[in-house]
Amino acid sequence: MRMKNLVIVGFGGMGSYHVELVGAASGITVTGVYDVAPDRVAAAEQKGLPTYTSFEAVLADEEVDAILIATPNDSHKDLAMQALEAGKHVVCEKPVTITSADLEAILAVAKAANRTFMVHQNRRWDSDFLIVRDMVQKEAQIGNVFHIESRVQGANGIPGDWRHLKAQGGGMVLDWGVHLLDQLLFMTDSPIKSVSANLSFILGDEVDDGFTSFITFESGVTALIEVGTTNYVKLPRWYVKGTEGTAVIHDWDLSGEIMAPDRTVAKVEPKPIQAGQGLTKTMAPPSEESTTRSPITKVEADMPGFYDNFAAVLNGDAEPIVKNEEVHRVLRLIEAIFEAGEQGEVVYM
Repeated sequence: MRMKNLVIVGFGGMGSYHVELVGAASGITVTGVYDVAPDRVAAAEQKGLPTYTSFEAVLADEEVDAILIATPNDSHKDLAMQALEAGKHVVCEKPVTITSADLEAILAVAKAANRTFMVHQNRRWDSDFLIVRDMVQKEAQIGNVFHIESRVQGANGIPGDWRHLKAQGGGMVLDWGVHLLDQLLFMTDSPIKSVSANLSFILGDEVDDGFTSFITFESGVTALIEVGTTNYVKLPRWYVKGTEGTAVIHDWDLSGEIMAPDRTVAKVEPKPIQAGQGLTKTMAPPSEESTTRSPITKVEADMPGFYDNFAAVLNGDAEPIVKNEEVHRVLRLIEAIFEAGEQGEVVYM
C-alpha cells in the first residue's frame, strides 16, 4: 500500500504535536502545513515541512490524501466539509464541532463523498484512563463499579486566546469536558438516564471557566465529572467505587492506591473514633487487619495508536477506534450539560 500523505491545517500547539504522533505511526506521513499566521508557517518550515499559501492549494494538491484540522473550534465544520467535498479524508481535532447538528452535516458530506472522517480523541490512550477502564470492564480489582469521579483541575484560568470566546467554541466544557465525557462514555456500556450540571463563571468570561456535572446511567452507575481552572488545591484525578473496594488515582503520574476488603480474614468490627465533639463507628476507617492496599499498576492499551488505526481504516483493514456515533453521543451529552446548567434543572435523556 502507498504511504498516505497528510497535511496539517492549523500549526498551533496541537497541530505541531501531530507531527510527532504521525511520525510514530506507520502507513502515513506529514507532507505539508497550512496556517494563516506567518510565525506558524515559519515554525513549520524550521521543521523542514513544506507549506501552502492557501487552503485551496491544499485541496487542489492531488498528492494529498488527508488533512488534519487543528484550528479554532468554530472553523471545523466548514473546513471539514470543503476537504471532504474535494475528495480528502479528514482527521479533526476535538471538539469536532460546537453542536451535534454541525457534526451531522459533516457526516452527511463524508458519506456522499465516500471519504473517512475521524475525530482525534487522543485521551482514550491516557494511562490513567486505561487503568480505570480496565477496572470498570473486568471487575477484577474492585468488583462491580457503581460510581466514577473524573476531574482535571488547575489554577491558571482559561488560556489567553480564542478559548475565551463563545462564538469560537471556547470554555472548559468544550475544551476539557469533551475529553472526560468521551472517556466516560467509552468505558460505560449503558444509556444515560439523567444529567445535572453547574457551570462556573468566576473569572468573568462569557464562557465557562469550569463545570461540575452529575450523570446517572440507566444501569444505575453514577458519575461526577469536574473541570476547574481556579483550583489551587486539586482533588484526585480519579476516584472510583466498586462493590469490592475503592480506587484513587491522584494525578497523571499514576500515584494512588486500591483499597479492598480482605476476604481471607474475618471482618473486624470498627472501634469508635473521636470525631470533633462526638464519637462515630460509622465513619471510622476500616481496620488494617481486614483490608488490603494495592498500588496502581499501569495498563497497556489493547488497541493500536490513533494514526496507525487511521491509516488502517483508509486501507480498508480496520474499523475506526473513535467512531463517529460515539463522538455524536458525546456532543449530545455536552448539549445536555449546557441545558442543565443554564436552566438549573435535571435533564432527562
